[in-house]
Amino acid sequence: MFPNIFHALASGMLFSAVPTTTMGLPSQQAADHSMGFIGCSMGENVAQGYVAVGGKRMWGPYGTGALVVQSWTNSNSAAWQKFDQQAAQYGKPDTVWVQICIFANPGATYTEVKQLIANARSHAAPNATIYITGQPLYDPGQSCFLAGQGGAELTDRLAQQAGNDSTQGAIYPGSFILHQAEVQDGCHANTAGQQSLGKQAMTFWG
Repeated sequence: MFPNIFHALASGMLFSAVPTTTMGLPSQQAADHSMGFIGCSMGENVAQGYVAVGGKRMWGPYGTGALVVQSWTNSNSAAWQKFDQQAAQYGKPDTVWVQICIFANPGATYTEVKQLIANARSHAAPNATIYITGQPLYDPGQSCFLAGQGGAELTDRLAQQAGNDSTQGAIYPGSFILHQAEVQDGCHANTAGQQSLGKQAMTFWG
């Protein structure tokens, strides 16, 4: 491989002739709308911002408000029917972002998180790449009233656990962050927050 690269450089070829990568995936393979996602309104906030800042790889918002973890544990649920409608429009995604999204009660368990990953694989293209994150984290002293005190941190810990679990084959790219000035109601992103989340998503998966 290296001799070919050196030969290309010696021949005056541009560096752009060598494919760049995003999280190990060649960027030239990241087709528009080839990445699906599951989550709740917090996932919608990311998708809204992602589209606003010019992201094309991931689906835009598709009505996942209030669809917390328990909405996605049944592979035949109404939530997954929404997902399948998107897949019918764009083709089964080769990549899926699983957002762990909770209400304070009942929260979420790691067993449920593993079921979300398994269901994502069953609804995506064969050998799909799975990314997993929690809800966005907030500035110190801030929390989301829907997820409850420490709820966002719980989802992030569960996502890290999945990313470190070799049996799951999921990638934890990092934490989404929402600063105080980017939050409109104690939980959700305002316009500036959406764009901030969208830019973070671009750094995570392009």
